[in-house]
Amino acid sequence: AIRAGDEASFAELVARHERGMIRLALAYVGDLAAAEEVVQETWLAVVKGLKGFKQRSSFKTWLFSILMNQARKRAARRFKESSEGSWHAEDEDPTSELFDVAGEWRSKPPAWGSTPESELLAKEAIEQIHNAIASLPDKQRIVITLRDLESWTSEEVCDLMKITKTNQRVLL
Repeated sequence: AIRAGDEASFAELVARHERGMIRLALAYVGDLAAAEEVVQETWLAVVKGLKGFKQRSSFKTWLFSILMNQARKRAARRFKESSEGSWHAEDEDPTSELFDVAGEWRSKPPAWGSTPESELLAKEAIEQIHNAIASLPDKQRIVITLRDLESWTSEEVCDLMKITKTNQRVLL
């Protein structure tokens, strides 16, 4: 239907995948505005390349492959433009106040409730989790984003990333 120019089908496809696409692009580029631009560039590439889609993989895998390529290009450009590198070993470990040297919690985190204070703390915790995911190496960040945030199956992730199930478990 989309190849035939059905705009309603295309709009449905965008609505179905856009949130996940933004989340994955964000894992590469680090800020929402850039992630949204990557998603727009991806949809343009999809429209241009739709006639050439050979259906050797699922449409979802093809779509997210294009997204990953667009996001990698953007991330590489941003890294070249930036004079800052990534976190260095000599920098203070941001998790040192939460975990001991064995990787155990220093103190059990409080349960999340529904008071305004706890909701604010929950938002801050979610931000910290997203920051921690963003600090991971690319492949680990992508596997976690797809598996844990987007609920992709193991097979879908392996197919998209061209890795074995064993490699995926190691990355997780």
